[in-house]
Amino acid sequence: MFRELRRKEKQTDASRAAGILEEGAYGILSTVCENGYPYGVPLQYVYRGGSIYFHCAVEGQKTDNILRDDRVSFLVVGRCETLPAQFTTAYESVVVFGRASFVNDEEKNEALAALIAKYAPGHEQKGRAYIAKAGAKAAVVKIRPEHICGKERSGRSAPPEG
Repeated sequence: MFRELRRKEKQTDASRAAGILEEGAYGILSTVCENGYPYGVPLQYVYRGGSIYFHCAVEGQKTDNILRDDRVSFLVVGRCETLPAQFTTAYESVVVFGRASFVNDEEKNEALAALIAKYAPGHEQKGRAYIAKAGAKAAVVKIRPEHICGKERSGRSAPPEG
């Protein structure tokens, strides 16, 4: 169902891929628009319990696309370093293919609290008050991964011959 990674020597194991997802600052969510074009948007997220959570407006392009077709991909780039003398880049990344759905009640509140803990550490109490006040205006989406592929390249390769 999902294509295998062509450069298998660059594939990470599942625990490293999970680590990249946990540590990442932002990800790129890709959905499919009504007209068939892909729609990619950067967003903050949290990786929790094997799923990815993010918040968004209750109306808009992401919401419309997910309601029409719940299949999504999500890309996180972790460490990235240009290696000019080698004409390459050292990097780590993860691509997740999965199904997106909107969550509510306890799961929604827990995801919002986890987002605040990740992006506003030390402000959790103020964040809980913010959630209580604005929670109805925000939607929370959960991505249930069906396939996760991590990839990395270290900077230890020899420079190209020349």
